[in-house]
Amino acid sequence: MKTALVVLDMLNDFVDGTLANSAAVPIIDPIGQLAEAARGRDDWMVVYANDAHRPGDVEFEVFGEHALAGSAGAEVVPGLSPQGDDIVVPKRFYSAFTETDLDATCRVHNIKKMVIVGQHTNCCCRHTTYDAFLRGIEVSVVSDATCMFAPMAGDRYDDMQAEAIEYLATFYNSQVLETSELL
Repeated sequence: MKTALVVLDMLNDFVDGTLANSAAVPIIDPIGQLAEAARGRDDWMVVYANDAHRPGDVEFEVFGEHALAGSAGAEVVPGLSPQGDDIVVPKRFYSAFTETDLDATCRVHNIKKMVIVGQHTNCCCRHTTYDAFLRGIEVSVVSDATCMFAPMAGDRYDDMQAEAIEYLATFYNSQVLETSELL
């Protein structure tokens, strides 16, 4: 049985590009620490689930064009680049499971636990957690390694982040952890 550290949408467009998010900058270091630790454990693996959109994708109706497959905006930010045996799952929808090979990846690698980090707690993290929950995968979310989309939260950022984390814990039985608990 393996645990997957699932890094969601830590992409150039989501940190300082088209959909720049100042709240993403402070989570880069904790995610990097977690990825390094996971790579050193035989029973862990690192999975990147990254937006890799195609022209006309439905998500553009909400957020505008972003993270086009093959563009610089769809690349993982410097300092978090996938390494060696890491798996990269391109996605076109909020959940890392929707129309991707993540489900097959979980079965092939016997992933029974996921640790969710990245962006955005109330969107991609939430939808991915739901789909993992439906598949019987135990999920933990790292509160100091996830973030909301700050431009939409305004001065309610801290409250909205706490509410999103609480939602994952309440409805998907997610364990809420901090980076220090996993290192």
